[in-house]
Amino acid sequence: MIRLGLNRPATAAARVALVVLASAGLAACAGFNVPKVPGFGQKQKHASARVAPGQRIPVLPSDQSLTPAAALKGVDFSLPPPQRLADWPVPGGNLEQAVDHVDAGADLQVAWRHKIGAGLSKLTHIMAPPVVGEGHIFALDGKARVTALDALTGHELWSTDLSEKKGMDREAFGGGVAYGDGMIFMSSGYRFVAALDAKTGRVIWKIPTSSPVHGAPTVAGGKVYVIDVVDQLQAYDAKTGASVWSYQPLEEPARMLIASSPAVSGEEVVAPFASGELVALSTANGTDLWTDVLSLTNRNNALSEIRDISGRPAIYRGAVYAGSHSGVMTAVDLRTGATTWSLPLAMISSPWPAGDVVFAVGADGDVVCAARDSGQIYWIRRLNEPLRKKFRQTWSGPMLASNRLLLVSDKGNILALDPHTGKDLKTVKLGPKEGAFLAPIASGGLLYILADDGELIALR
Repeated sequence: MIRLGLNRPATAAARVALVVLASAGLAACAGFNVPKVPGFGQKQKHASARVAPGQRIPVLPSDQSLTPAAALKGVDFSLPPPQRLADWPVPGGNLEQAVDHVDAGADLQVAWRHKIGAGLSKLTHIMAPPVVGEGHIFALDGKARVTALDALTGHELWSTDLSEKKGMDREAFGGGVAYGDGMIFMSSGYRFVAALDAKTGRVIWKIPTSSPVHGAPTVAGGKVYVIDVVDQLQAYDAKTGASVWSYQPLEEPARMLIASSPAVSGEEVVAPFASGELVALSTANGTDLWTDVLSLTNRNNALSEIRDISGRPAIYRGAVYAGSHSGVMTAVDLRTGATTWSLPLAMISSPWPAGDVVFAVGADGDVVCAARDSGQIYWIRRLNEPLRKKFRQTWSGPMLASNRLLLVSDKGNILALDPHTGKDLKTVKLGPKEGAFLAPIASGGLLYILADDGELIALR
């Protein structure tokens, strides 16, 4: 399903559809203020992009399907023990978007449920997971309502609606939240970034943006980082909302209807873009340090032309792990930008590095466990292969939690796999009609899943 605007029936499948940001297409969409695409219809000077040194060496030929490495047959690997997290302040759990192995949701039994606002509809989409800070969980609905709950009981503490009631921006969707220094930072498809008091929901500052923002912010070192729908990375001062710097990579008119967030490690911020560019920049001034392009040299179908990196990059032990829709999952040296290895796996969600391996799920439902240092494959689980098309599910995740690899689906299933073998351990149904496209988060021994209908579900 190709989305050219917002006045189309929204389904879970629409989350993996394309948004074509071309003036002619968006202008025809009632109720949507077309973002200005810099340089559209004229010559444009792009930001400089220094391609990182090194040669991309595929672990497998691009014309072959992924298969386990013969050399790893019968070989086990090490995983860190599960650790209980007190907070989950940004969408990926920490600034590097890599939290190893969490202790949460041991029984996968529902502790509480709470409706936080608008869910999936023809005009609204929930685009980012909730976050947790100081015992409270914060979530953004399919419009622009932020709700704070007691993370243990689900009791609602406050709810603030920042949606526009009139004007061209009265119909919008997307955005997300992050927690830091007693504040909730919010990005929005209504074209603004805001900071709210985490205790009361009072708006501290609110800054307009030139284009909608569909991905959640990342807050680090006194700055708020967001990427808008025309792929502009903006850095704002966390205290005042003042613009600090911005970065514009190569423009890409076609993208997934899914949005990502940057990862931060020390003085580097690593940002993913719809062009397939993975860019490391200085947090101080936005200077680009290296660029890697996650795109196949030989593309064998139209969808592989869509190079969007819609999952969050994960920084783990000096390497960056990321995957694009065009069929490249890669490991990149954080310091130099040199490619360590790559696999031909089309991805729409985030990889999960832990211990000796990195886990990932492909857009087609293939779950992969690969050696973190070489990219060689330990095992593959093809979740959709035996199913007829109408029974196939879109899977998100994975998450390593309490010695299980967890995935959630648009049909409302939670699947627990053995992380060492990929074999089924348990399947849990969220509800009779509830699907979930966003991967779970964890805090205080609980798992939290924000379902497509706007219900926040806690599992113990």
